[in-house]
Amino acid sequence: MWKVEIFFVPLHPVMEILITILAYFAILFAISRLTSRKGDNDTFFRARHRSPWYMVAFGMVGASISGVTFVSVPGMVLTSQMTYLQVCLGFIVGYVIVAFGLLPLYYRLNLTSIYSYLGDRLGPRSYQTGAWFFLISKMTGAALKFYVVCMILQQFVFDPAGIPFVVNVAALVFLIWVYTRRGGIATLVFTDTFQTLCLFAALALILFSVTDHLGLSLGEAVRCIADSPLSRIFVFDDWLSPHNFWKQFLSGAFIVVVMTGLDQDMMQKNLTCRTLRDAQKDMCTYGLAFLPANLLFLALGVLLTMVLGTELPGDRLLPTFIQSAAHSSPLHLSPFLPSLFVLGIVAASFSSADSALTSLTTCYCVDIRRRPADEFLRRRVHVFMCLFFVLFILLFRYANSTSLIDAIYILVSYTYGPLLGLFAFGLLTRRRPADRLVPYLCLASPLLCYGLDCLCRHFFDYHFGYELLMLNGLFTFVGLWLTGKRETH
Repeated sequence: MWKVEIFFVPLHPVMEILITILAYFAILFAISRLTSRKGDNDTFFRARHRSPWYMVAFGMVGASISGVTFVSVPGMVLTSQMTYLQVCLGFIVGYVIVAFGLLPLYYRLNLTSIYSYLGDRLGPRSYQTGAWFFLISKMTGAALKFYVVCMILQQFVFDPAGIPFVVNVAALVFLIWVYTRRGGIATLVFTDTFQTLCLFAALALILFSVTDHLGLSLGEAVRCIADSPLSRIFVFDDWLSPHNFWKQFLSGAFIVVVMTGLDQDMMQKNLTCRTLRDAQKDMCTYGLAFLPANLLFLALGVLLTMVLGTELPGDRLLPTFIQSAAHSSPLHLSPFLPSLFVLGIVAASFSSADSALTSLTTCYCVDIRRRPADEFLRRRVHVFMCLFFVLFILLFRYANSTSLIDAIYILVSYTYGPLLGLFAFGLLTRRRPADRLVPYLCLASPLLCYGLDCLCRHFFDYHFGYELLMLNGLFTFVGLWLTGKRETH
């Protein structure tokens, strides 16, 4: 009797990762081809208002989790335990406000770009100011997030293959352009669903691998996480701490209102739902899902500290664990971990970057050029946005300065405050601003916040946290109020 033996021959880690990436993009291109038939501007910008709300909700979770989040959130337990969940609880309140406060307005006005509201309510200068603030902050922030991911892929894939960084970046952005150029937002609703599925599959398998390496069952792993001093969630006893519950909870609500409800990138998909009721169900479901999603990332961080200790910088916690698997270290980890890690990173990054480039194209065509029906313009703008995206990433690479990157993150966090002030002024008052002064007020507000932050650090040793966003919006609101006048009609 013949005895048949099947041997598994492990592939080189780089080859495994390349095969994973190629299979991933093959599926993305297939989805793009199916969803972009008869693609026109209405399909690209609004998906003809035919998107199923449950797919939008599921895909939005992945679109909100960038590659930076995938790497950084597990390491947050080393500096702030699980207090980030306080912010996530505030997110839920923010999503309810967006669902029942802003979405009805956007649907009633039948908006393609949400910044069109500023033109109708406040004036043309306010409209252009809001659109440009979004363009600059989104391009810079999205490119910076994608740069971090390109660096990780360069380390794991392209350096071992001898491929230079510029080719890495150009190829990845080109792939985004290929699968979004025709279908736009209609394609992204479906690709985001697939990418979110890949993201959480990778996260779940990495969690399983870490738990298995520690020799723990699922129940034992949960108990170990709960018993860890790194699992602290609530901080009520220190009002000066940036992790105080009320600071983080209220800031979380405002962050969602501004960075989701007032952000074309995040709202464009919600505006593709068939009805307002569907969009509200999508928003509330997505808001509730964000809490357990981040809990999983933080739980992974606690488990990783049990393997690697607490001496590593937070951002190096997960990559160091994956490198151990890639280099067959004494940890004896699964050889598939690098592929899972790269799959999660790519899924998180592309679901964030592709929607950013689509929303930037929409904002420029609809808000800056005011030509939403010009399909030739839309195609050219989409190409130029991709080229600018590559340029920004290469600038970050060749500047090679951590302080510069930190400064850009701070700059991006400041630019959303004026948007909060503009929309709050339009929604909560009956006054009309001095439209010609609006650009200067929106520039002065972040500068004033920065000066106040420096003074508080110097004289009181107080560091502003997420509450700086609310203060920034308040300064803009007050400036608009003082320079405006009550409408008479």
